[in-house]
Amino acid sequence: MNLGCQLITYKRITTTLAKAKALRTYIEPLITKTKATDTKEVIMHNHRIVFSYLNDKQAVKELFTVIAPKVASRPGGYTRIIKLGARTGDNAELAMIELVDFNEIYGKSVATAAEPAKKTRRSSGGAKKKTEEVAAEATTEAPVADAAETTEETKEA
Repeated sequence: MNLGCQLITYKRITTTLAKAKALRTYIEPLITKTKATDTKEVIMHNHRIVFSYLNDKQAVKELFTVIAPKVASRPGGYTRIIKLGARTGDNAELAMIELVDFNEIYGKSVATAAEPAKKTRRSSGGAKKKTEEVAAEATTEAPVADAAETTEETKEA
């Protein structure tokens, strides 16, 4: 509960890898609950459910007012875990867990969302034409190659 409130408040925290993985399964369903904005009753019900998990009014307010609009278009995967290495005292594996949409280092998630995705689908008609052209070139070059081989054979004989 405390780690969830800290993650919502600071958007990025450093903890052990095991705690970060457990926090991911704890916080992602709560963030998903903030996206349902059908009716006022549903919104209030989701506020109460999230508050029962977090028990912090400021964190719930931050979650619904700041985080929810940013993750509205994302279908899931709201957090990212980055391994940091071992802690010096007890050799525990450290990790940084952060909210993906609040990272300024990795990219322009806002800018990329505004640009339409490039389409990479290609029709199979182009591939058929290319194979026919290659086959046609092979048939036109074949007699020339045979003629060259026959002239080399006659020179050897």
